[in-house]
Amino acid sequence: MTGSLPHQSGPPDEPAHDGEDRRHRNRRRALTLLIIVLLIGVPAGYLAISAEQSRDSGKDKEARYSARGLTEDWPSKVQRRLYQVPVPHPSGKVAYYETNNWRTSRLYVQFQTPNANLDEFLRNMGTDRTALKRDDITIGARDQRITGWDFSGPGPWYGLVHEQDKPAPTQDVVVNMSEPNNPFVYVVSRTVP
Repeated sequence: MTGSLPHQSGPPDEPAHDGEDRRHRNRRRALTLLIIVLLIGVPAGYLAISAEQSRDSGKDKEARYSARGLTEDWPSKVQRRLYQVPVPHPSGKVAYYETNNWRTSRLYVQFQTPNANLDEFLRNMGTDRTALKRDDITIGARDQRITGWDFSGPGPWYGLVHEQDKPAPTQDVVVNMSEPNNPFVYVVSRTVP
């Protein structure tokens, strides 16, 4: 037994199911990849669709509100305070519309109120009836187009511009006195940031 090495066994026999194991591994990898895609892709897709719908909804809402102009309702207390439009109680036919952009924000308000409330409104705004000028339509054509207001009907019509130091708003007011006991008031209050 000189120089002879002990018999070593050869490599273990390959399992007969090697192709089956490879398929199982590939299936497991594909399943893992599918799970990852679903865990990442589905929420990302949902977020993209949701953002698109939200943006479209905002555009629809903006178009709907700008198309119809004034909303028949009272502006919120915050809007009335911010734009300094103290609509008096009682008042009827109240409607408003607000626009905002990077240069100017505007609140358009209309209401009909008893004659004594007109004095209260002007006083709370920081002016009085003596500031009203007959046949002075202080609300411009652009603002009239936005709201659909028409100041060509029976009057008499009175107007004033109540200017204040920034950041306080400036108000353009037009009053229709065709019903002297219940004047109709139109206000455009604008703020500049």
